[in-house]
Amino acid sequence: MDPNALVVCVPNFSEGRRVGVIDAICDALSSVPGARLVYRQADAEHNRLDTTIVGAPDTVQRAALAGAAKAVDLIDMDGHTGGHPRMGAVDVIPFVPLRGISMDEVVELARAFAKELAHELELPVYLYDRAAISPERASLADVRRGEYEGLREAVARGERLPDFGPHRLGKAGATAVGARKPLIAFNVYLSGPVDDAKAIARAVRESSGGLPAVRAIGFETPERGGVTVSMNLVDFEVTGIRTAFDAVARLAAERDMRVLSSEIVGLVPEAALANGDAKHVRLEGFDEDTQILERLVSDEATEDRAAR
Repeated sequence: MDPNALVVCVPNFSEGRRVGVIDAICDALSSVPGARLVYRQADAEHNRLDTTIVGAPDTVQRAALAGAAKAVDLIDMDGHTGGHPRMGAVDVIPFVPLRGISMDEVVELARAFAKELAHELELPVYLYDRAAISPERASLADVRRGEYEGLREAVARGERLPDFGPHRLGKAGATAVGARKPLIAFNVYLSGPVDDAKAIARAVRESSGGLPAVRAIGFETPERGGVTVSMNLVDFEVTGIRTAFDAVARLAAERDMRVLSSEIVGLVPEAALANGDAKHVRLEGFDEDTQILERLVSDEATEDRAAR
């Protein structure tokens, strides 16, 4: 491994409403020297916190563990509700290669981290995507099937047991740890009934014969006065933002639904947005300086943010 290797880690936590808890988790993620918390977004509708850490592999691992420990201490899944599928307080921790490190090395890193996380916090931990040990756990949706409540019942029956950690789910639930390519979380907001949003999601996701490298779900977003088709573009070089948007917009028009706006949650590689894409997909609230990954990890940008 290159001594100057950099990885990205994108921990997602099941808390998007309590400011004190959100700040405490982010403070913990920022507590390890050399690991930079370059992005945080709390979504009250989803009741979810999306974060991104960048740094050397060992520092990023320590930062992710610190954030996970704080979340386990402060979040009780028995009282958690929200629009996004979830299985634990620390819902998912994916590692992504950025510079000087191969995917195979990131897989080893993720598996070692998963074992440490399970041991240190007594958490059931599942490996997914490139880090999965068994093929049926490559898909995060399959790992998280039934969400916290359904998984807790399955494990209690001796089914769907974790790769590491105790064979029971406590108040912190379970965590999925993975290694993957850069993923784009892309939401399209529509007018209309939730059943239509769910039908559109089924039509565009790969598992139903839709667009390759696309995962999608549909659900209500009453605070926005409509519904959402929420997509994970797991390989934007296969299916990009504009292609995914056009498919959703076409299916929505067939159902007399209007496109209200779209949103990128978290960070994206610079190559994922071509000239004119933001306007075409009606992108709302996107900030190139804080959401394009390459701009955040440049020496100048990180030094500037550290000085603030």
